Amino acid sequence: MRTFIRITRRGALIGALTLGAVLLMPAQSPKLRVIAIGAHPDDCEEGFGGTAIKMARAGHRVKFLSVTNGDAGHQSIGGAPLAKRRYLEAQESARRLGIAEYQILDNHDGELMPTLEVRRQIIRAIREWKADIVIAPRPNDYHPDHRYTGVLVQDAAYMVVVPNVVSDTPALEKNPIFLYYADDFQKPAPFRPDVVIPVDDVWDQWISALDAHVSQFYEWLPWVAHRLNEVPSGAKERLAWLSQHENGFAMADSVRKALQDELGPAAANVKHAEAFELCEYGRQPSIKELRALFPVTK
Repeated sequence: MRTFIRITRRGALIGALTLGAVLLMPAQSPKLRVIAIGAHPDDCEEGFGGTAIKMARAGHRVKFLSVTNGDAGHQSIGGAPLAKRRYLEAQESARRLGIAEYQILDNHDGELMPTLEVRRQIIRAIREWKADIVIAPRPNDYHPDHRYTGVLVQDAAYMVVVPNVVSDTPALEKNPIFLYYADDFQKPAPFRPDVVIPVDDVWDQWISALDAHVSQFYEWLPWVAHRLNEVPSGAKERLAWLSQHENGFAMADSVRKALQDELGPAAANVKHAEAFELCEYGRQPSIKELRALFPVTK
């Protein structure tokens, strides 16, 4: 549940998380199990949607997990009816993305705290998925649910391999790689783009996945940003409007530089990308090894 203001700030960093360039996985590469974790239904799509499409196409198993049920993110409905609506929107988004699963935990939107109970939920989810890669927000963000989701995942990062913690679910034999979604918050430290994925070529599919979240992108987020009058009524017009809105920002210099390191001169042809930072918790691959998990060509 990110406001339009937040989307634009984030978009200024990574080209509005719009999409392009082909993600090619070598035939001999092992298939990965990836879990992307967000605070609300639709958060994972914004930070990882394009890359998720590419990884799913390449045969990797991708799961999205929302830590809250989204039952507060609307101007005129809430509680159980909104939670149900957002659950259905998330399942349709997953279908459009082509990912394996979209799980939503039954924690109230706007009330998330980094409690032991919720930490256990996160540990179980990561273990049950047998995750090789975990992606989550950094624990500095304008929304408390986003911040605490970052804290919860950090708190779970080591515990997923400790058998006597949450002993009802078998511990992982090796620690996953933990990554952060991109953001543009500067304190206590700015986001560092360790790996950048060009995603222009899956732009339309990604917009379609966002379009599934009608309650958010055409109702709540425009309302809270005082832009509800701008939303078209027709389905095709809405897609075009959403595409134009998400496509209106340039890639940040730091992300462009990281992309040039990965692609060389071909980076000049990339308009939009998703970027990720390696968390200092969990398995610590070299940047070269990390980028090899997400090879790109242009």
